[in-house]
Amino acid sequence: MKLLLLDAGHCLGRALIDEVAPRQDIELVVESALRSSPDQLREAAPDAVICPPLCAPGGVDYAELAAYAGAIEDNLEACRACSLPLVWFVSDQIFEDGAETPIEESVLPAPRDEGLKRLLAVGERIRTRLDAWFIIRTGPLMALEGRDGWLSDILDELAGGGTLRAAEDEIICPTPASAVARATLGMLAQQLSGASGWGAYHIAGVEPVSLYTFHSVVQQQFELYLTRREADLQTGRIQPLRHHHDQPLRRVLNCRRVLETFGVHQKPWRLALDGLLEQWCRRRFGEEGSA
Repeated sequence: MKLLLLDAGHCLGRALIDEVAPRQDIELVVESALRSSPDQLREAAPDAVICPPLCAPGGVDYAELAAYAGAIEDNLEACRACSLPLVWFVSDQIFEDGAETPIEESVLPAPRDEGLKRLLAVGERIRTRLDAWFIIRTGPLMALEGRDGWLSDILDELAGGGTLRAAEDEIICPTPASAVARATLGMLAQQLSGASGWGAYHIAGVEPVSLYTFHSVVQQQFELYLTRREADLQTGRIQPLRHHHDQPLRRVLNCRRVLETFGVHQKPWRLALDGLLEQWCRRRFGEEGSA
């Protein structure tokens, strides 16, 4: 299986590179740019093209979002010209208002924000203009390396003694980038071997949690790892916020279809957190753990 990865500096791109590195059955062609062309695809001759997400589309200005959307549209036209599958990742923020119950994979978003509508239009074009595609919606991505590595930003801020603000009334599913990478490679391997499961899927972990609780758990576990290393670091603090006074905003993605179709099981984010904290501490303090 040969894959073309665009925007390789993204945290999901870095996770895919790490997952492929020890394997002999996958060739990963890596490009730093997000946009591809038919000539580039013909030269690389991949089996599929992968585009990482814009991780927080609700928090960027329209010009940046439009530029991103335009690049994805160019990629879909290049894939169409070369009859190649496109894999596009989308942030759970596309569900602007969330839902009281877990959001099924068959549900189409209906955002009011003009920027999110632009992303929705990209998804509609992929559905109607390509025969083979994955649209994979994810929760906030946990990673230590690459752009949009949410957990890395949290740990760096805590290590610097800063104050992090997090909503008590916004419920999400933190999602390890490594888990998304592994699942995606497995889905593509099955699909390119004759399965017939193209479509929209959710890979968003399990154990919904408020943003504030997630930050608090990260801080508590982080402090435990620092204590074990006798590190002289005074961590920052977490300040709770409330944005949704009537009822919490819940962005909880149901991952049932990816389980039923490809056998992809989601694991609690807490399991991945310990490993990521260990990695962060080793890089900061060295393998022996001296401060």
